[in-house]
Amino acid sequence: MSSESSALHGARAAAPVRDRTPVNGGYTFGFLGRAVAEAIGSFLLLFVGVGIAIFGSSSGGGITSPLAFGLALAGAMVAFGYISGGHFNPAITLGSAVAGRTAWKFVLPYILAQLVGAVLGVAMLWVVIAGHEQIGEQTREFLSATANGYDEHSTNLFPLASALLIEVIAGALLTAVFLGAASRRATAESRRPAAAKGAFAVGVTYAVLLTVLIPVTNGGINPARSTAVAVFSEGWALEQLWLFWVAPVLGAVIAGLIFRSVDMTIDAHRKDEAPALETDADAAGDAAAADQAPAKHTPAKHTLTKPAAGAGSTAPAADEEARGFFDKPAEGTGTTGPVDGTTRPEDGTPGTRI
Repeated sequence: MSSESSALHGARAAAPVRDRTPVNGGYTFGFLGRAVAEAIGSFLLLFVGVGIAIFGSSSGGGITSPLAFGLALAGAMVAFGYISGGHFNPAITLGSAVAGRTAWKFVLPYILAQLVGAVLGVAMLWVVIAGHEQIGEQTREFLSATANGYDEHSTNLFPLASALLIEVIAGALLTAVFLGAASRRATAESRRPAAAKGAFAVGVTYAVLLTVLIPVTNGGINPARSTAVAVFSEGWALEQLWLFWVAPVLGAVIAGLIFRSVDMTIDAHRKDEAPALETDADAAGDAAAADQAPAKHTPAKHTLTKPAAGAGSTAPAADEEARGFFDKPAEGTGTTGPVDGTTRPEDGTPGTRI
């Protein structure tokens, strides 16, 4: 390899690699990228939802405002959720942080970005309405019709207690669905399909909950939405805005604490199972090693043999006693030699063949 190619290789190796660790079904991005994604998603949510609430009711056709909010939220989650997680709601951001799904360092930038995007979305509607010759002077009245309120400003005159209770419940349910749909345990292979399904689930839940809330509070759940509309509405909307921050955030925190306790229980259960799994793995490894070890060689016991007479073959040692009988000396004659038909007297002279 040439020195030039080596230098290029070293330069490439030294170049920093961008962190693309999956987070909430996407990749890690900086504060600016996350904040921009939250602002754009909030802008889309408010521009479409409030716009349908104003122009859709006046035209008498099209989709309803709750359905418009739900579809806009689902679309924003699919489009920008891989960057920031797709909150677009201060209550969901706080609930996700309490649950341990979002780092606390991102909470304030997220909320500020959501407020900026929501206010810009309603501001664009203000510009559009104010440009109309007949209703230009009544722009605040138009927007006040979409603001959240209770008591005399409730759609059906529901009191403060009723508005507080239903907003807490709705905030808890929406946050629970979001945390359950955007599970951090989604695998890499199923991340994209899971993100689309999660966005659909959250969007439908948002639309259904708004349908329930409109007769009571004119639909809240999202503090950014309530703040953006209140800024361009009559004075009473800002006076009652506190409830539409406290109630959804309280419900989101409750849901976040529940999910955090569930995650802690699962983690503790996995830690308890870890020693048993290690023991089972060691036992399995020992068994596998025993199966693969060569069998111990035991030498076979060989039987001592002696060659047979006149043949050169072998005979078992059990025949030795029988042969020994013929090797014994005969009485009064001498020693009997090998079984070859010859005898020798005790004096050692040659014998005669029998």
